[in-house]
Amino acid sequence: MSISNFARRFNRRLTWTHLLILFVLALGTVGFHLIEGLSFLDSIYLTTTTVTTIGYGDVVPTTRAGKAFAVFLALFGVGTVLYALSMFAQYVVQSQVLDAMGLRRRNREMDRLSNHFIICGAGRVGRKVIKSLKRDGFKFVVIEFKPDAIAKLGDDVLVVEGDATLDENLKRAGVERAAGIATCLSDDAKNVYVVLTARHINPTIHIVARADEEQAEPKLIRAGANRVVSPIIIGGQGMARSLTRPAIADFMDSIIAENLDLVFEEIQISPGSKFIGCQLKDADISRRLNLLIVAIRRKDGEMIFNPDGTAKIKEGDLLIVIGKAEGVKEFLQK
Repeated sequence: MSISNFARRFNRRLTWTHLLILFVLALGTVGFHLIEGLSFLDSIYLTTTTVTTIGYGDVVPTTRAGKAFAVFLALFGVGTVLYALSMFAQYVVQSQVLDAMGLRRRNREMDRLSNHFIICGAGRVGRKVIKSLKRDGFKFVVIEFKPDAIAKLGDDVLVVEGDATLDENLKRAGVERAAGIATCLSDDAKNVYVVLTARHINPTIHIVARADEEQAEPKLIRAGANRVVSPIIIGGQGMARSLTRPAIADFMDSIIAENLDLVFEEIQISPGSKFIGCQLKDADISRRLNLLIVAIRRKDGEMIFNPDGTAKIKEGDLLIVIGKAEGVKEFLQK
């Protein structure tokens, strides 16, 4: 039985125990009120002192029926309360055990990860990144210290609970083995610190940083970020585009929302690829796979936008394409 299933079954038992205690208190209160004619306050007081075995003796049943009812309530109610207390103690111990088991399991999974991504911060921006990575099937770890933000992620997300600016938390997330890290914190100074730390620990890691203020961008680049993204700047540009070029804005939004079944993708030309040395017109990628090659980035960093048919494909090139997802998948298999 899995940990989550065991926890659910145990929680259901605990819920039924609470309901049983409430039933005993309600039964005793109503019984003493009807049989002894006590007020509801005295009735619940007598019921509580009976089932908890305190027995102050200041309020007692006086009739034969009341005494008989008190005997029944003591035999039935005391056992119920003791059972509830034992269940509560078991719940506390079991919760600690489950937490420890879950923590060990997550640590083992994170220790096995490599070439994964790390997301620092699970706020509004971070959750968008996480949603995209989950949709595309990438491996990733989230670093977040707010319990309410962690609760929104779900049980299937690996989380390091803590401050992303601390070295030990980045190392717990496997920053030495990670392919990339996105620092999505709402504080630019903290993002700079995460970038500095990650770059120091892993000099080859690809770092994407969030910047809320425009002046933070050069600082993040100097700290070691490969890319800096400003939601405010992107949002402003998007609004301006929607205002002045609505058709282009609708097209871009449709791609992002996947309404057109189109994807932007970057395809690495690996050693041994049959396309190495071919001109684009001879590779015939556009016609056979229905892919539009928007740009080619050479191994030395040169970027060729809208390449013509005479452009040659070289080993290590990065082709930036737009097209149907199945076309991209077929190209990757060649």
